[in-house]
Amino acid sequence: MVKRNAMLLLQILLIVMLLTTTATASEHGRKHTMKKGILLVTFGTSHPQAQEAFKNIDKQVRDAYPNIPVRWAYTSTIIRKKLAQKGIHLDSPEVALAKMMDEGFTHIAAQSLHTISGEEFHDLVRNARAFADMAGGFDSVLVGSPLLGTDEDLRKVTEAIIKHIPKERKKQDAVVLMGHGSPHPSNAFYAAMMYRFQQKDPNIFVGTVEGFPEIDHIKAMLLKKKIKKAYLIPFMSVAGDHARNDMAGDEEDSWKSILTKAGIKCVPIFKGTADYDEIVAVWIDHLGSVLSRFD
Repeated sequence: MVKRNAMLLLQILLIVMLLTTTATASEHGRKHTMKKGILLVTFGTSHPQAQEAFKNIDKQVRDAYPNIPVRWAYTSTIIRKKLAQKGIHLDSPEVALAKMMDEGFTHIAAQSLHTISGEEFHDLVRNARAFADMAGGFDSVLVGSPLLGTDEDLRKVTEAIIKHIPKERKKQDAVVLMGHGSPHPSNAFYAAMMYRFQQKDPNIFVGTVEGFPEIDHIKAMLLKKKIKKAYLIPFMSVAGDHARNDMAGDEEDSWKSILTKAGIKCVPIFKGTADYDEIVAVWIDHLGSVLSRFD
């Protein structure tokens, strides 16, 4: 009798285990509806005027993909903290992705709004890949290329910048673009960009704050050409801290001060690349390439 009861109990346990395994397998194998989302990722800015450029990107992305929800993320912890003190709360890319996972998104197109594929871009790719590999999470997380990724990108950006140079600029005046720069090998895009510009206009120069070419290299080239006036333009998505301080500030180490001391009159222009629709279109093309892989 005891033996019979033990056998019966064992059979019941086996049936329960079989049913549980079947239910679990059914749950994991169940097809779910695709829910695509767009995550726009940028370094960020705390300047209200500079944020207008991000509004321009946001509008154009939503116009291009009206049926896909759009989220934003700032990679800069310092910028996020500054904005939080003003009551403006932005997520890091990781927090934004976690929230989108919780909202049930299945496919994420994370579009980098960086200029080059430097350290921040590769951090984004690495962390996005980790989310894509997470059990029970997204089906796919893909990252769109930054602004400069191909020679075609360089061509489009060159034409767009030249189109928006102030009309009052004379041929003998220089145009000096300030990029951020990076220790990453992709910093070479800035030199490639200057080559592209100078094929069209030999008085357009590209320098960087934290890479090569530096302002001293640019100054030497301007003096060699005996240039007396230069238009200073940010080669960054927004005209934020770098543009207002490093480029056009009154401190003695700003680009404006350095060039002015060398006898070159400076005219700062406070517009970032995201202010120009033709350049935003390049980012949107990259986003479209990612989204097309979900179809």
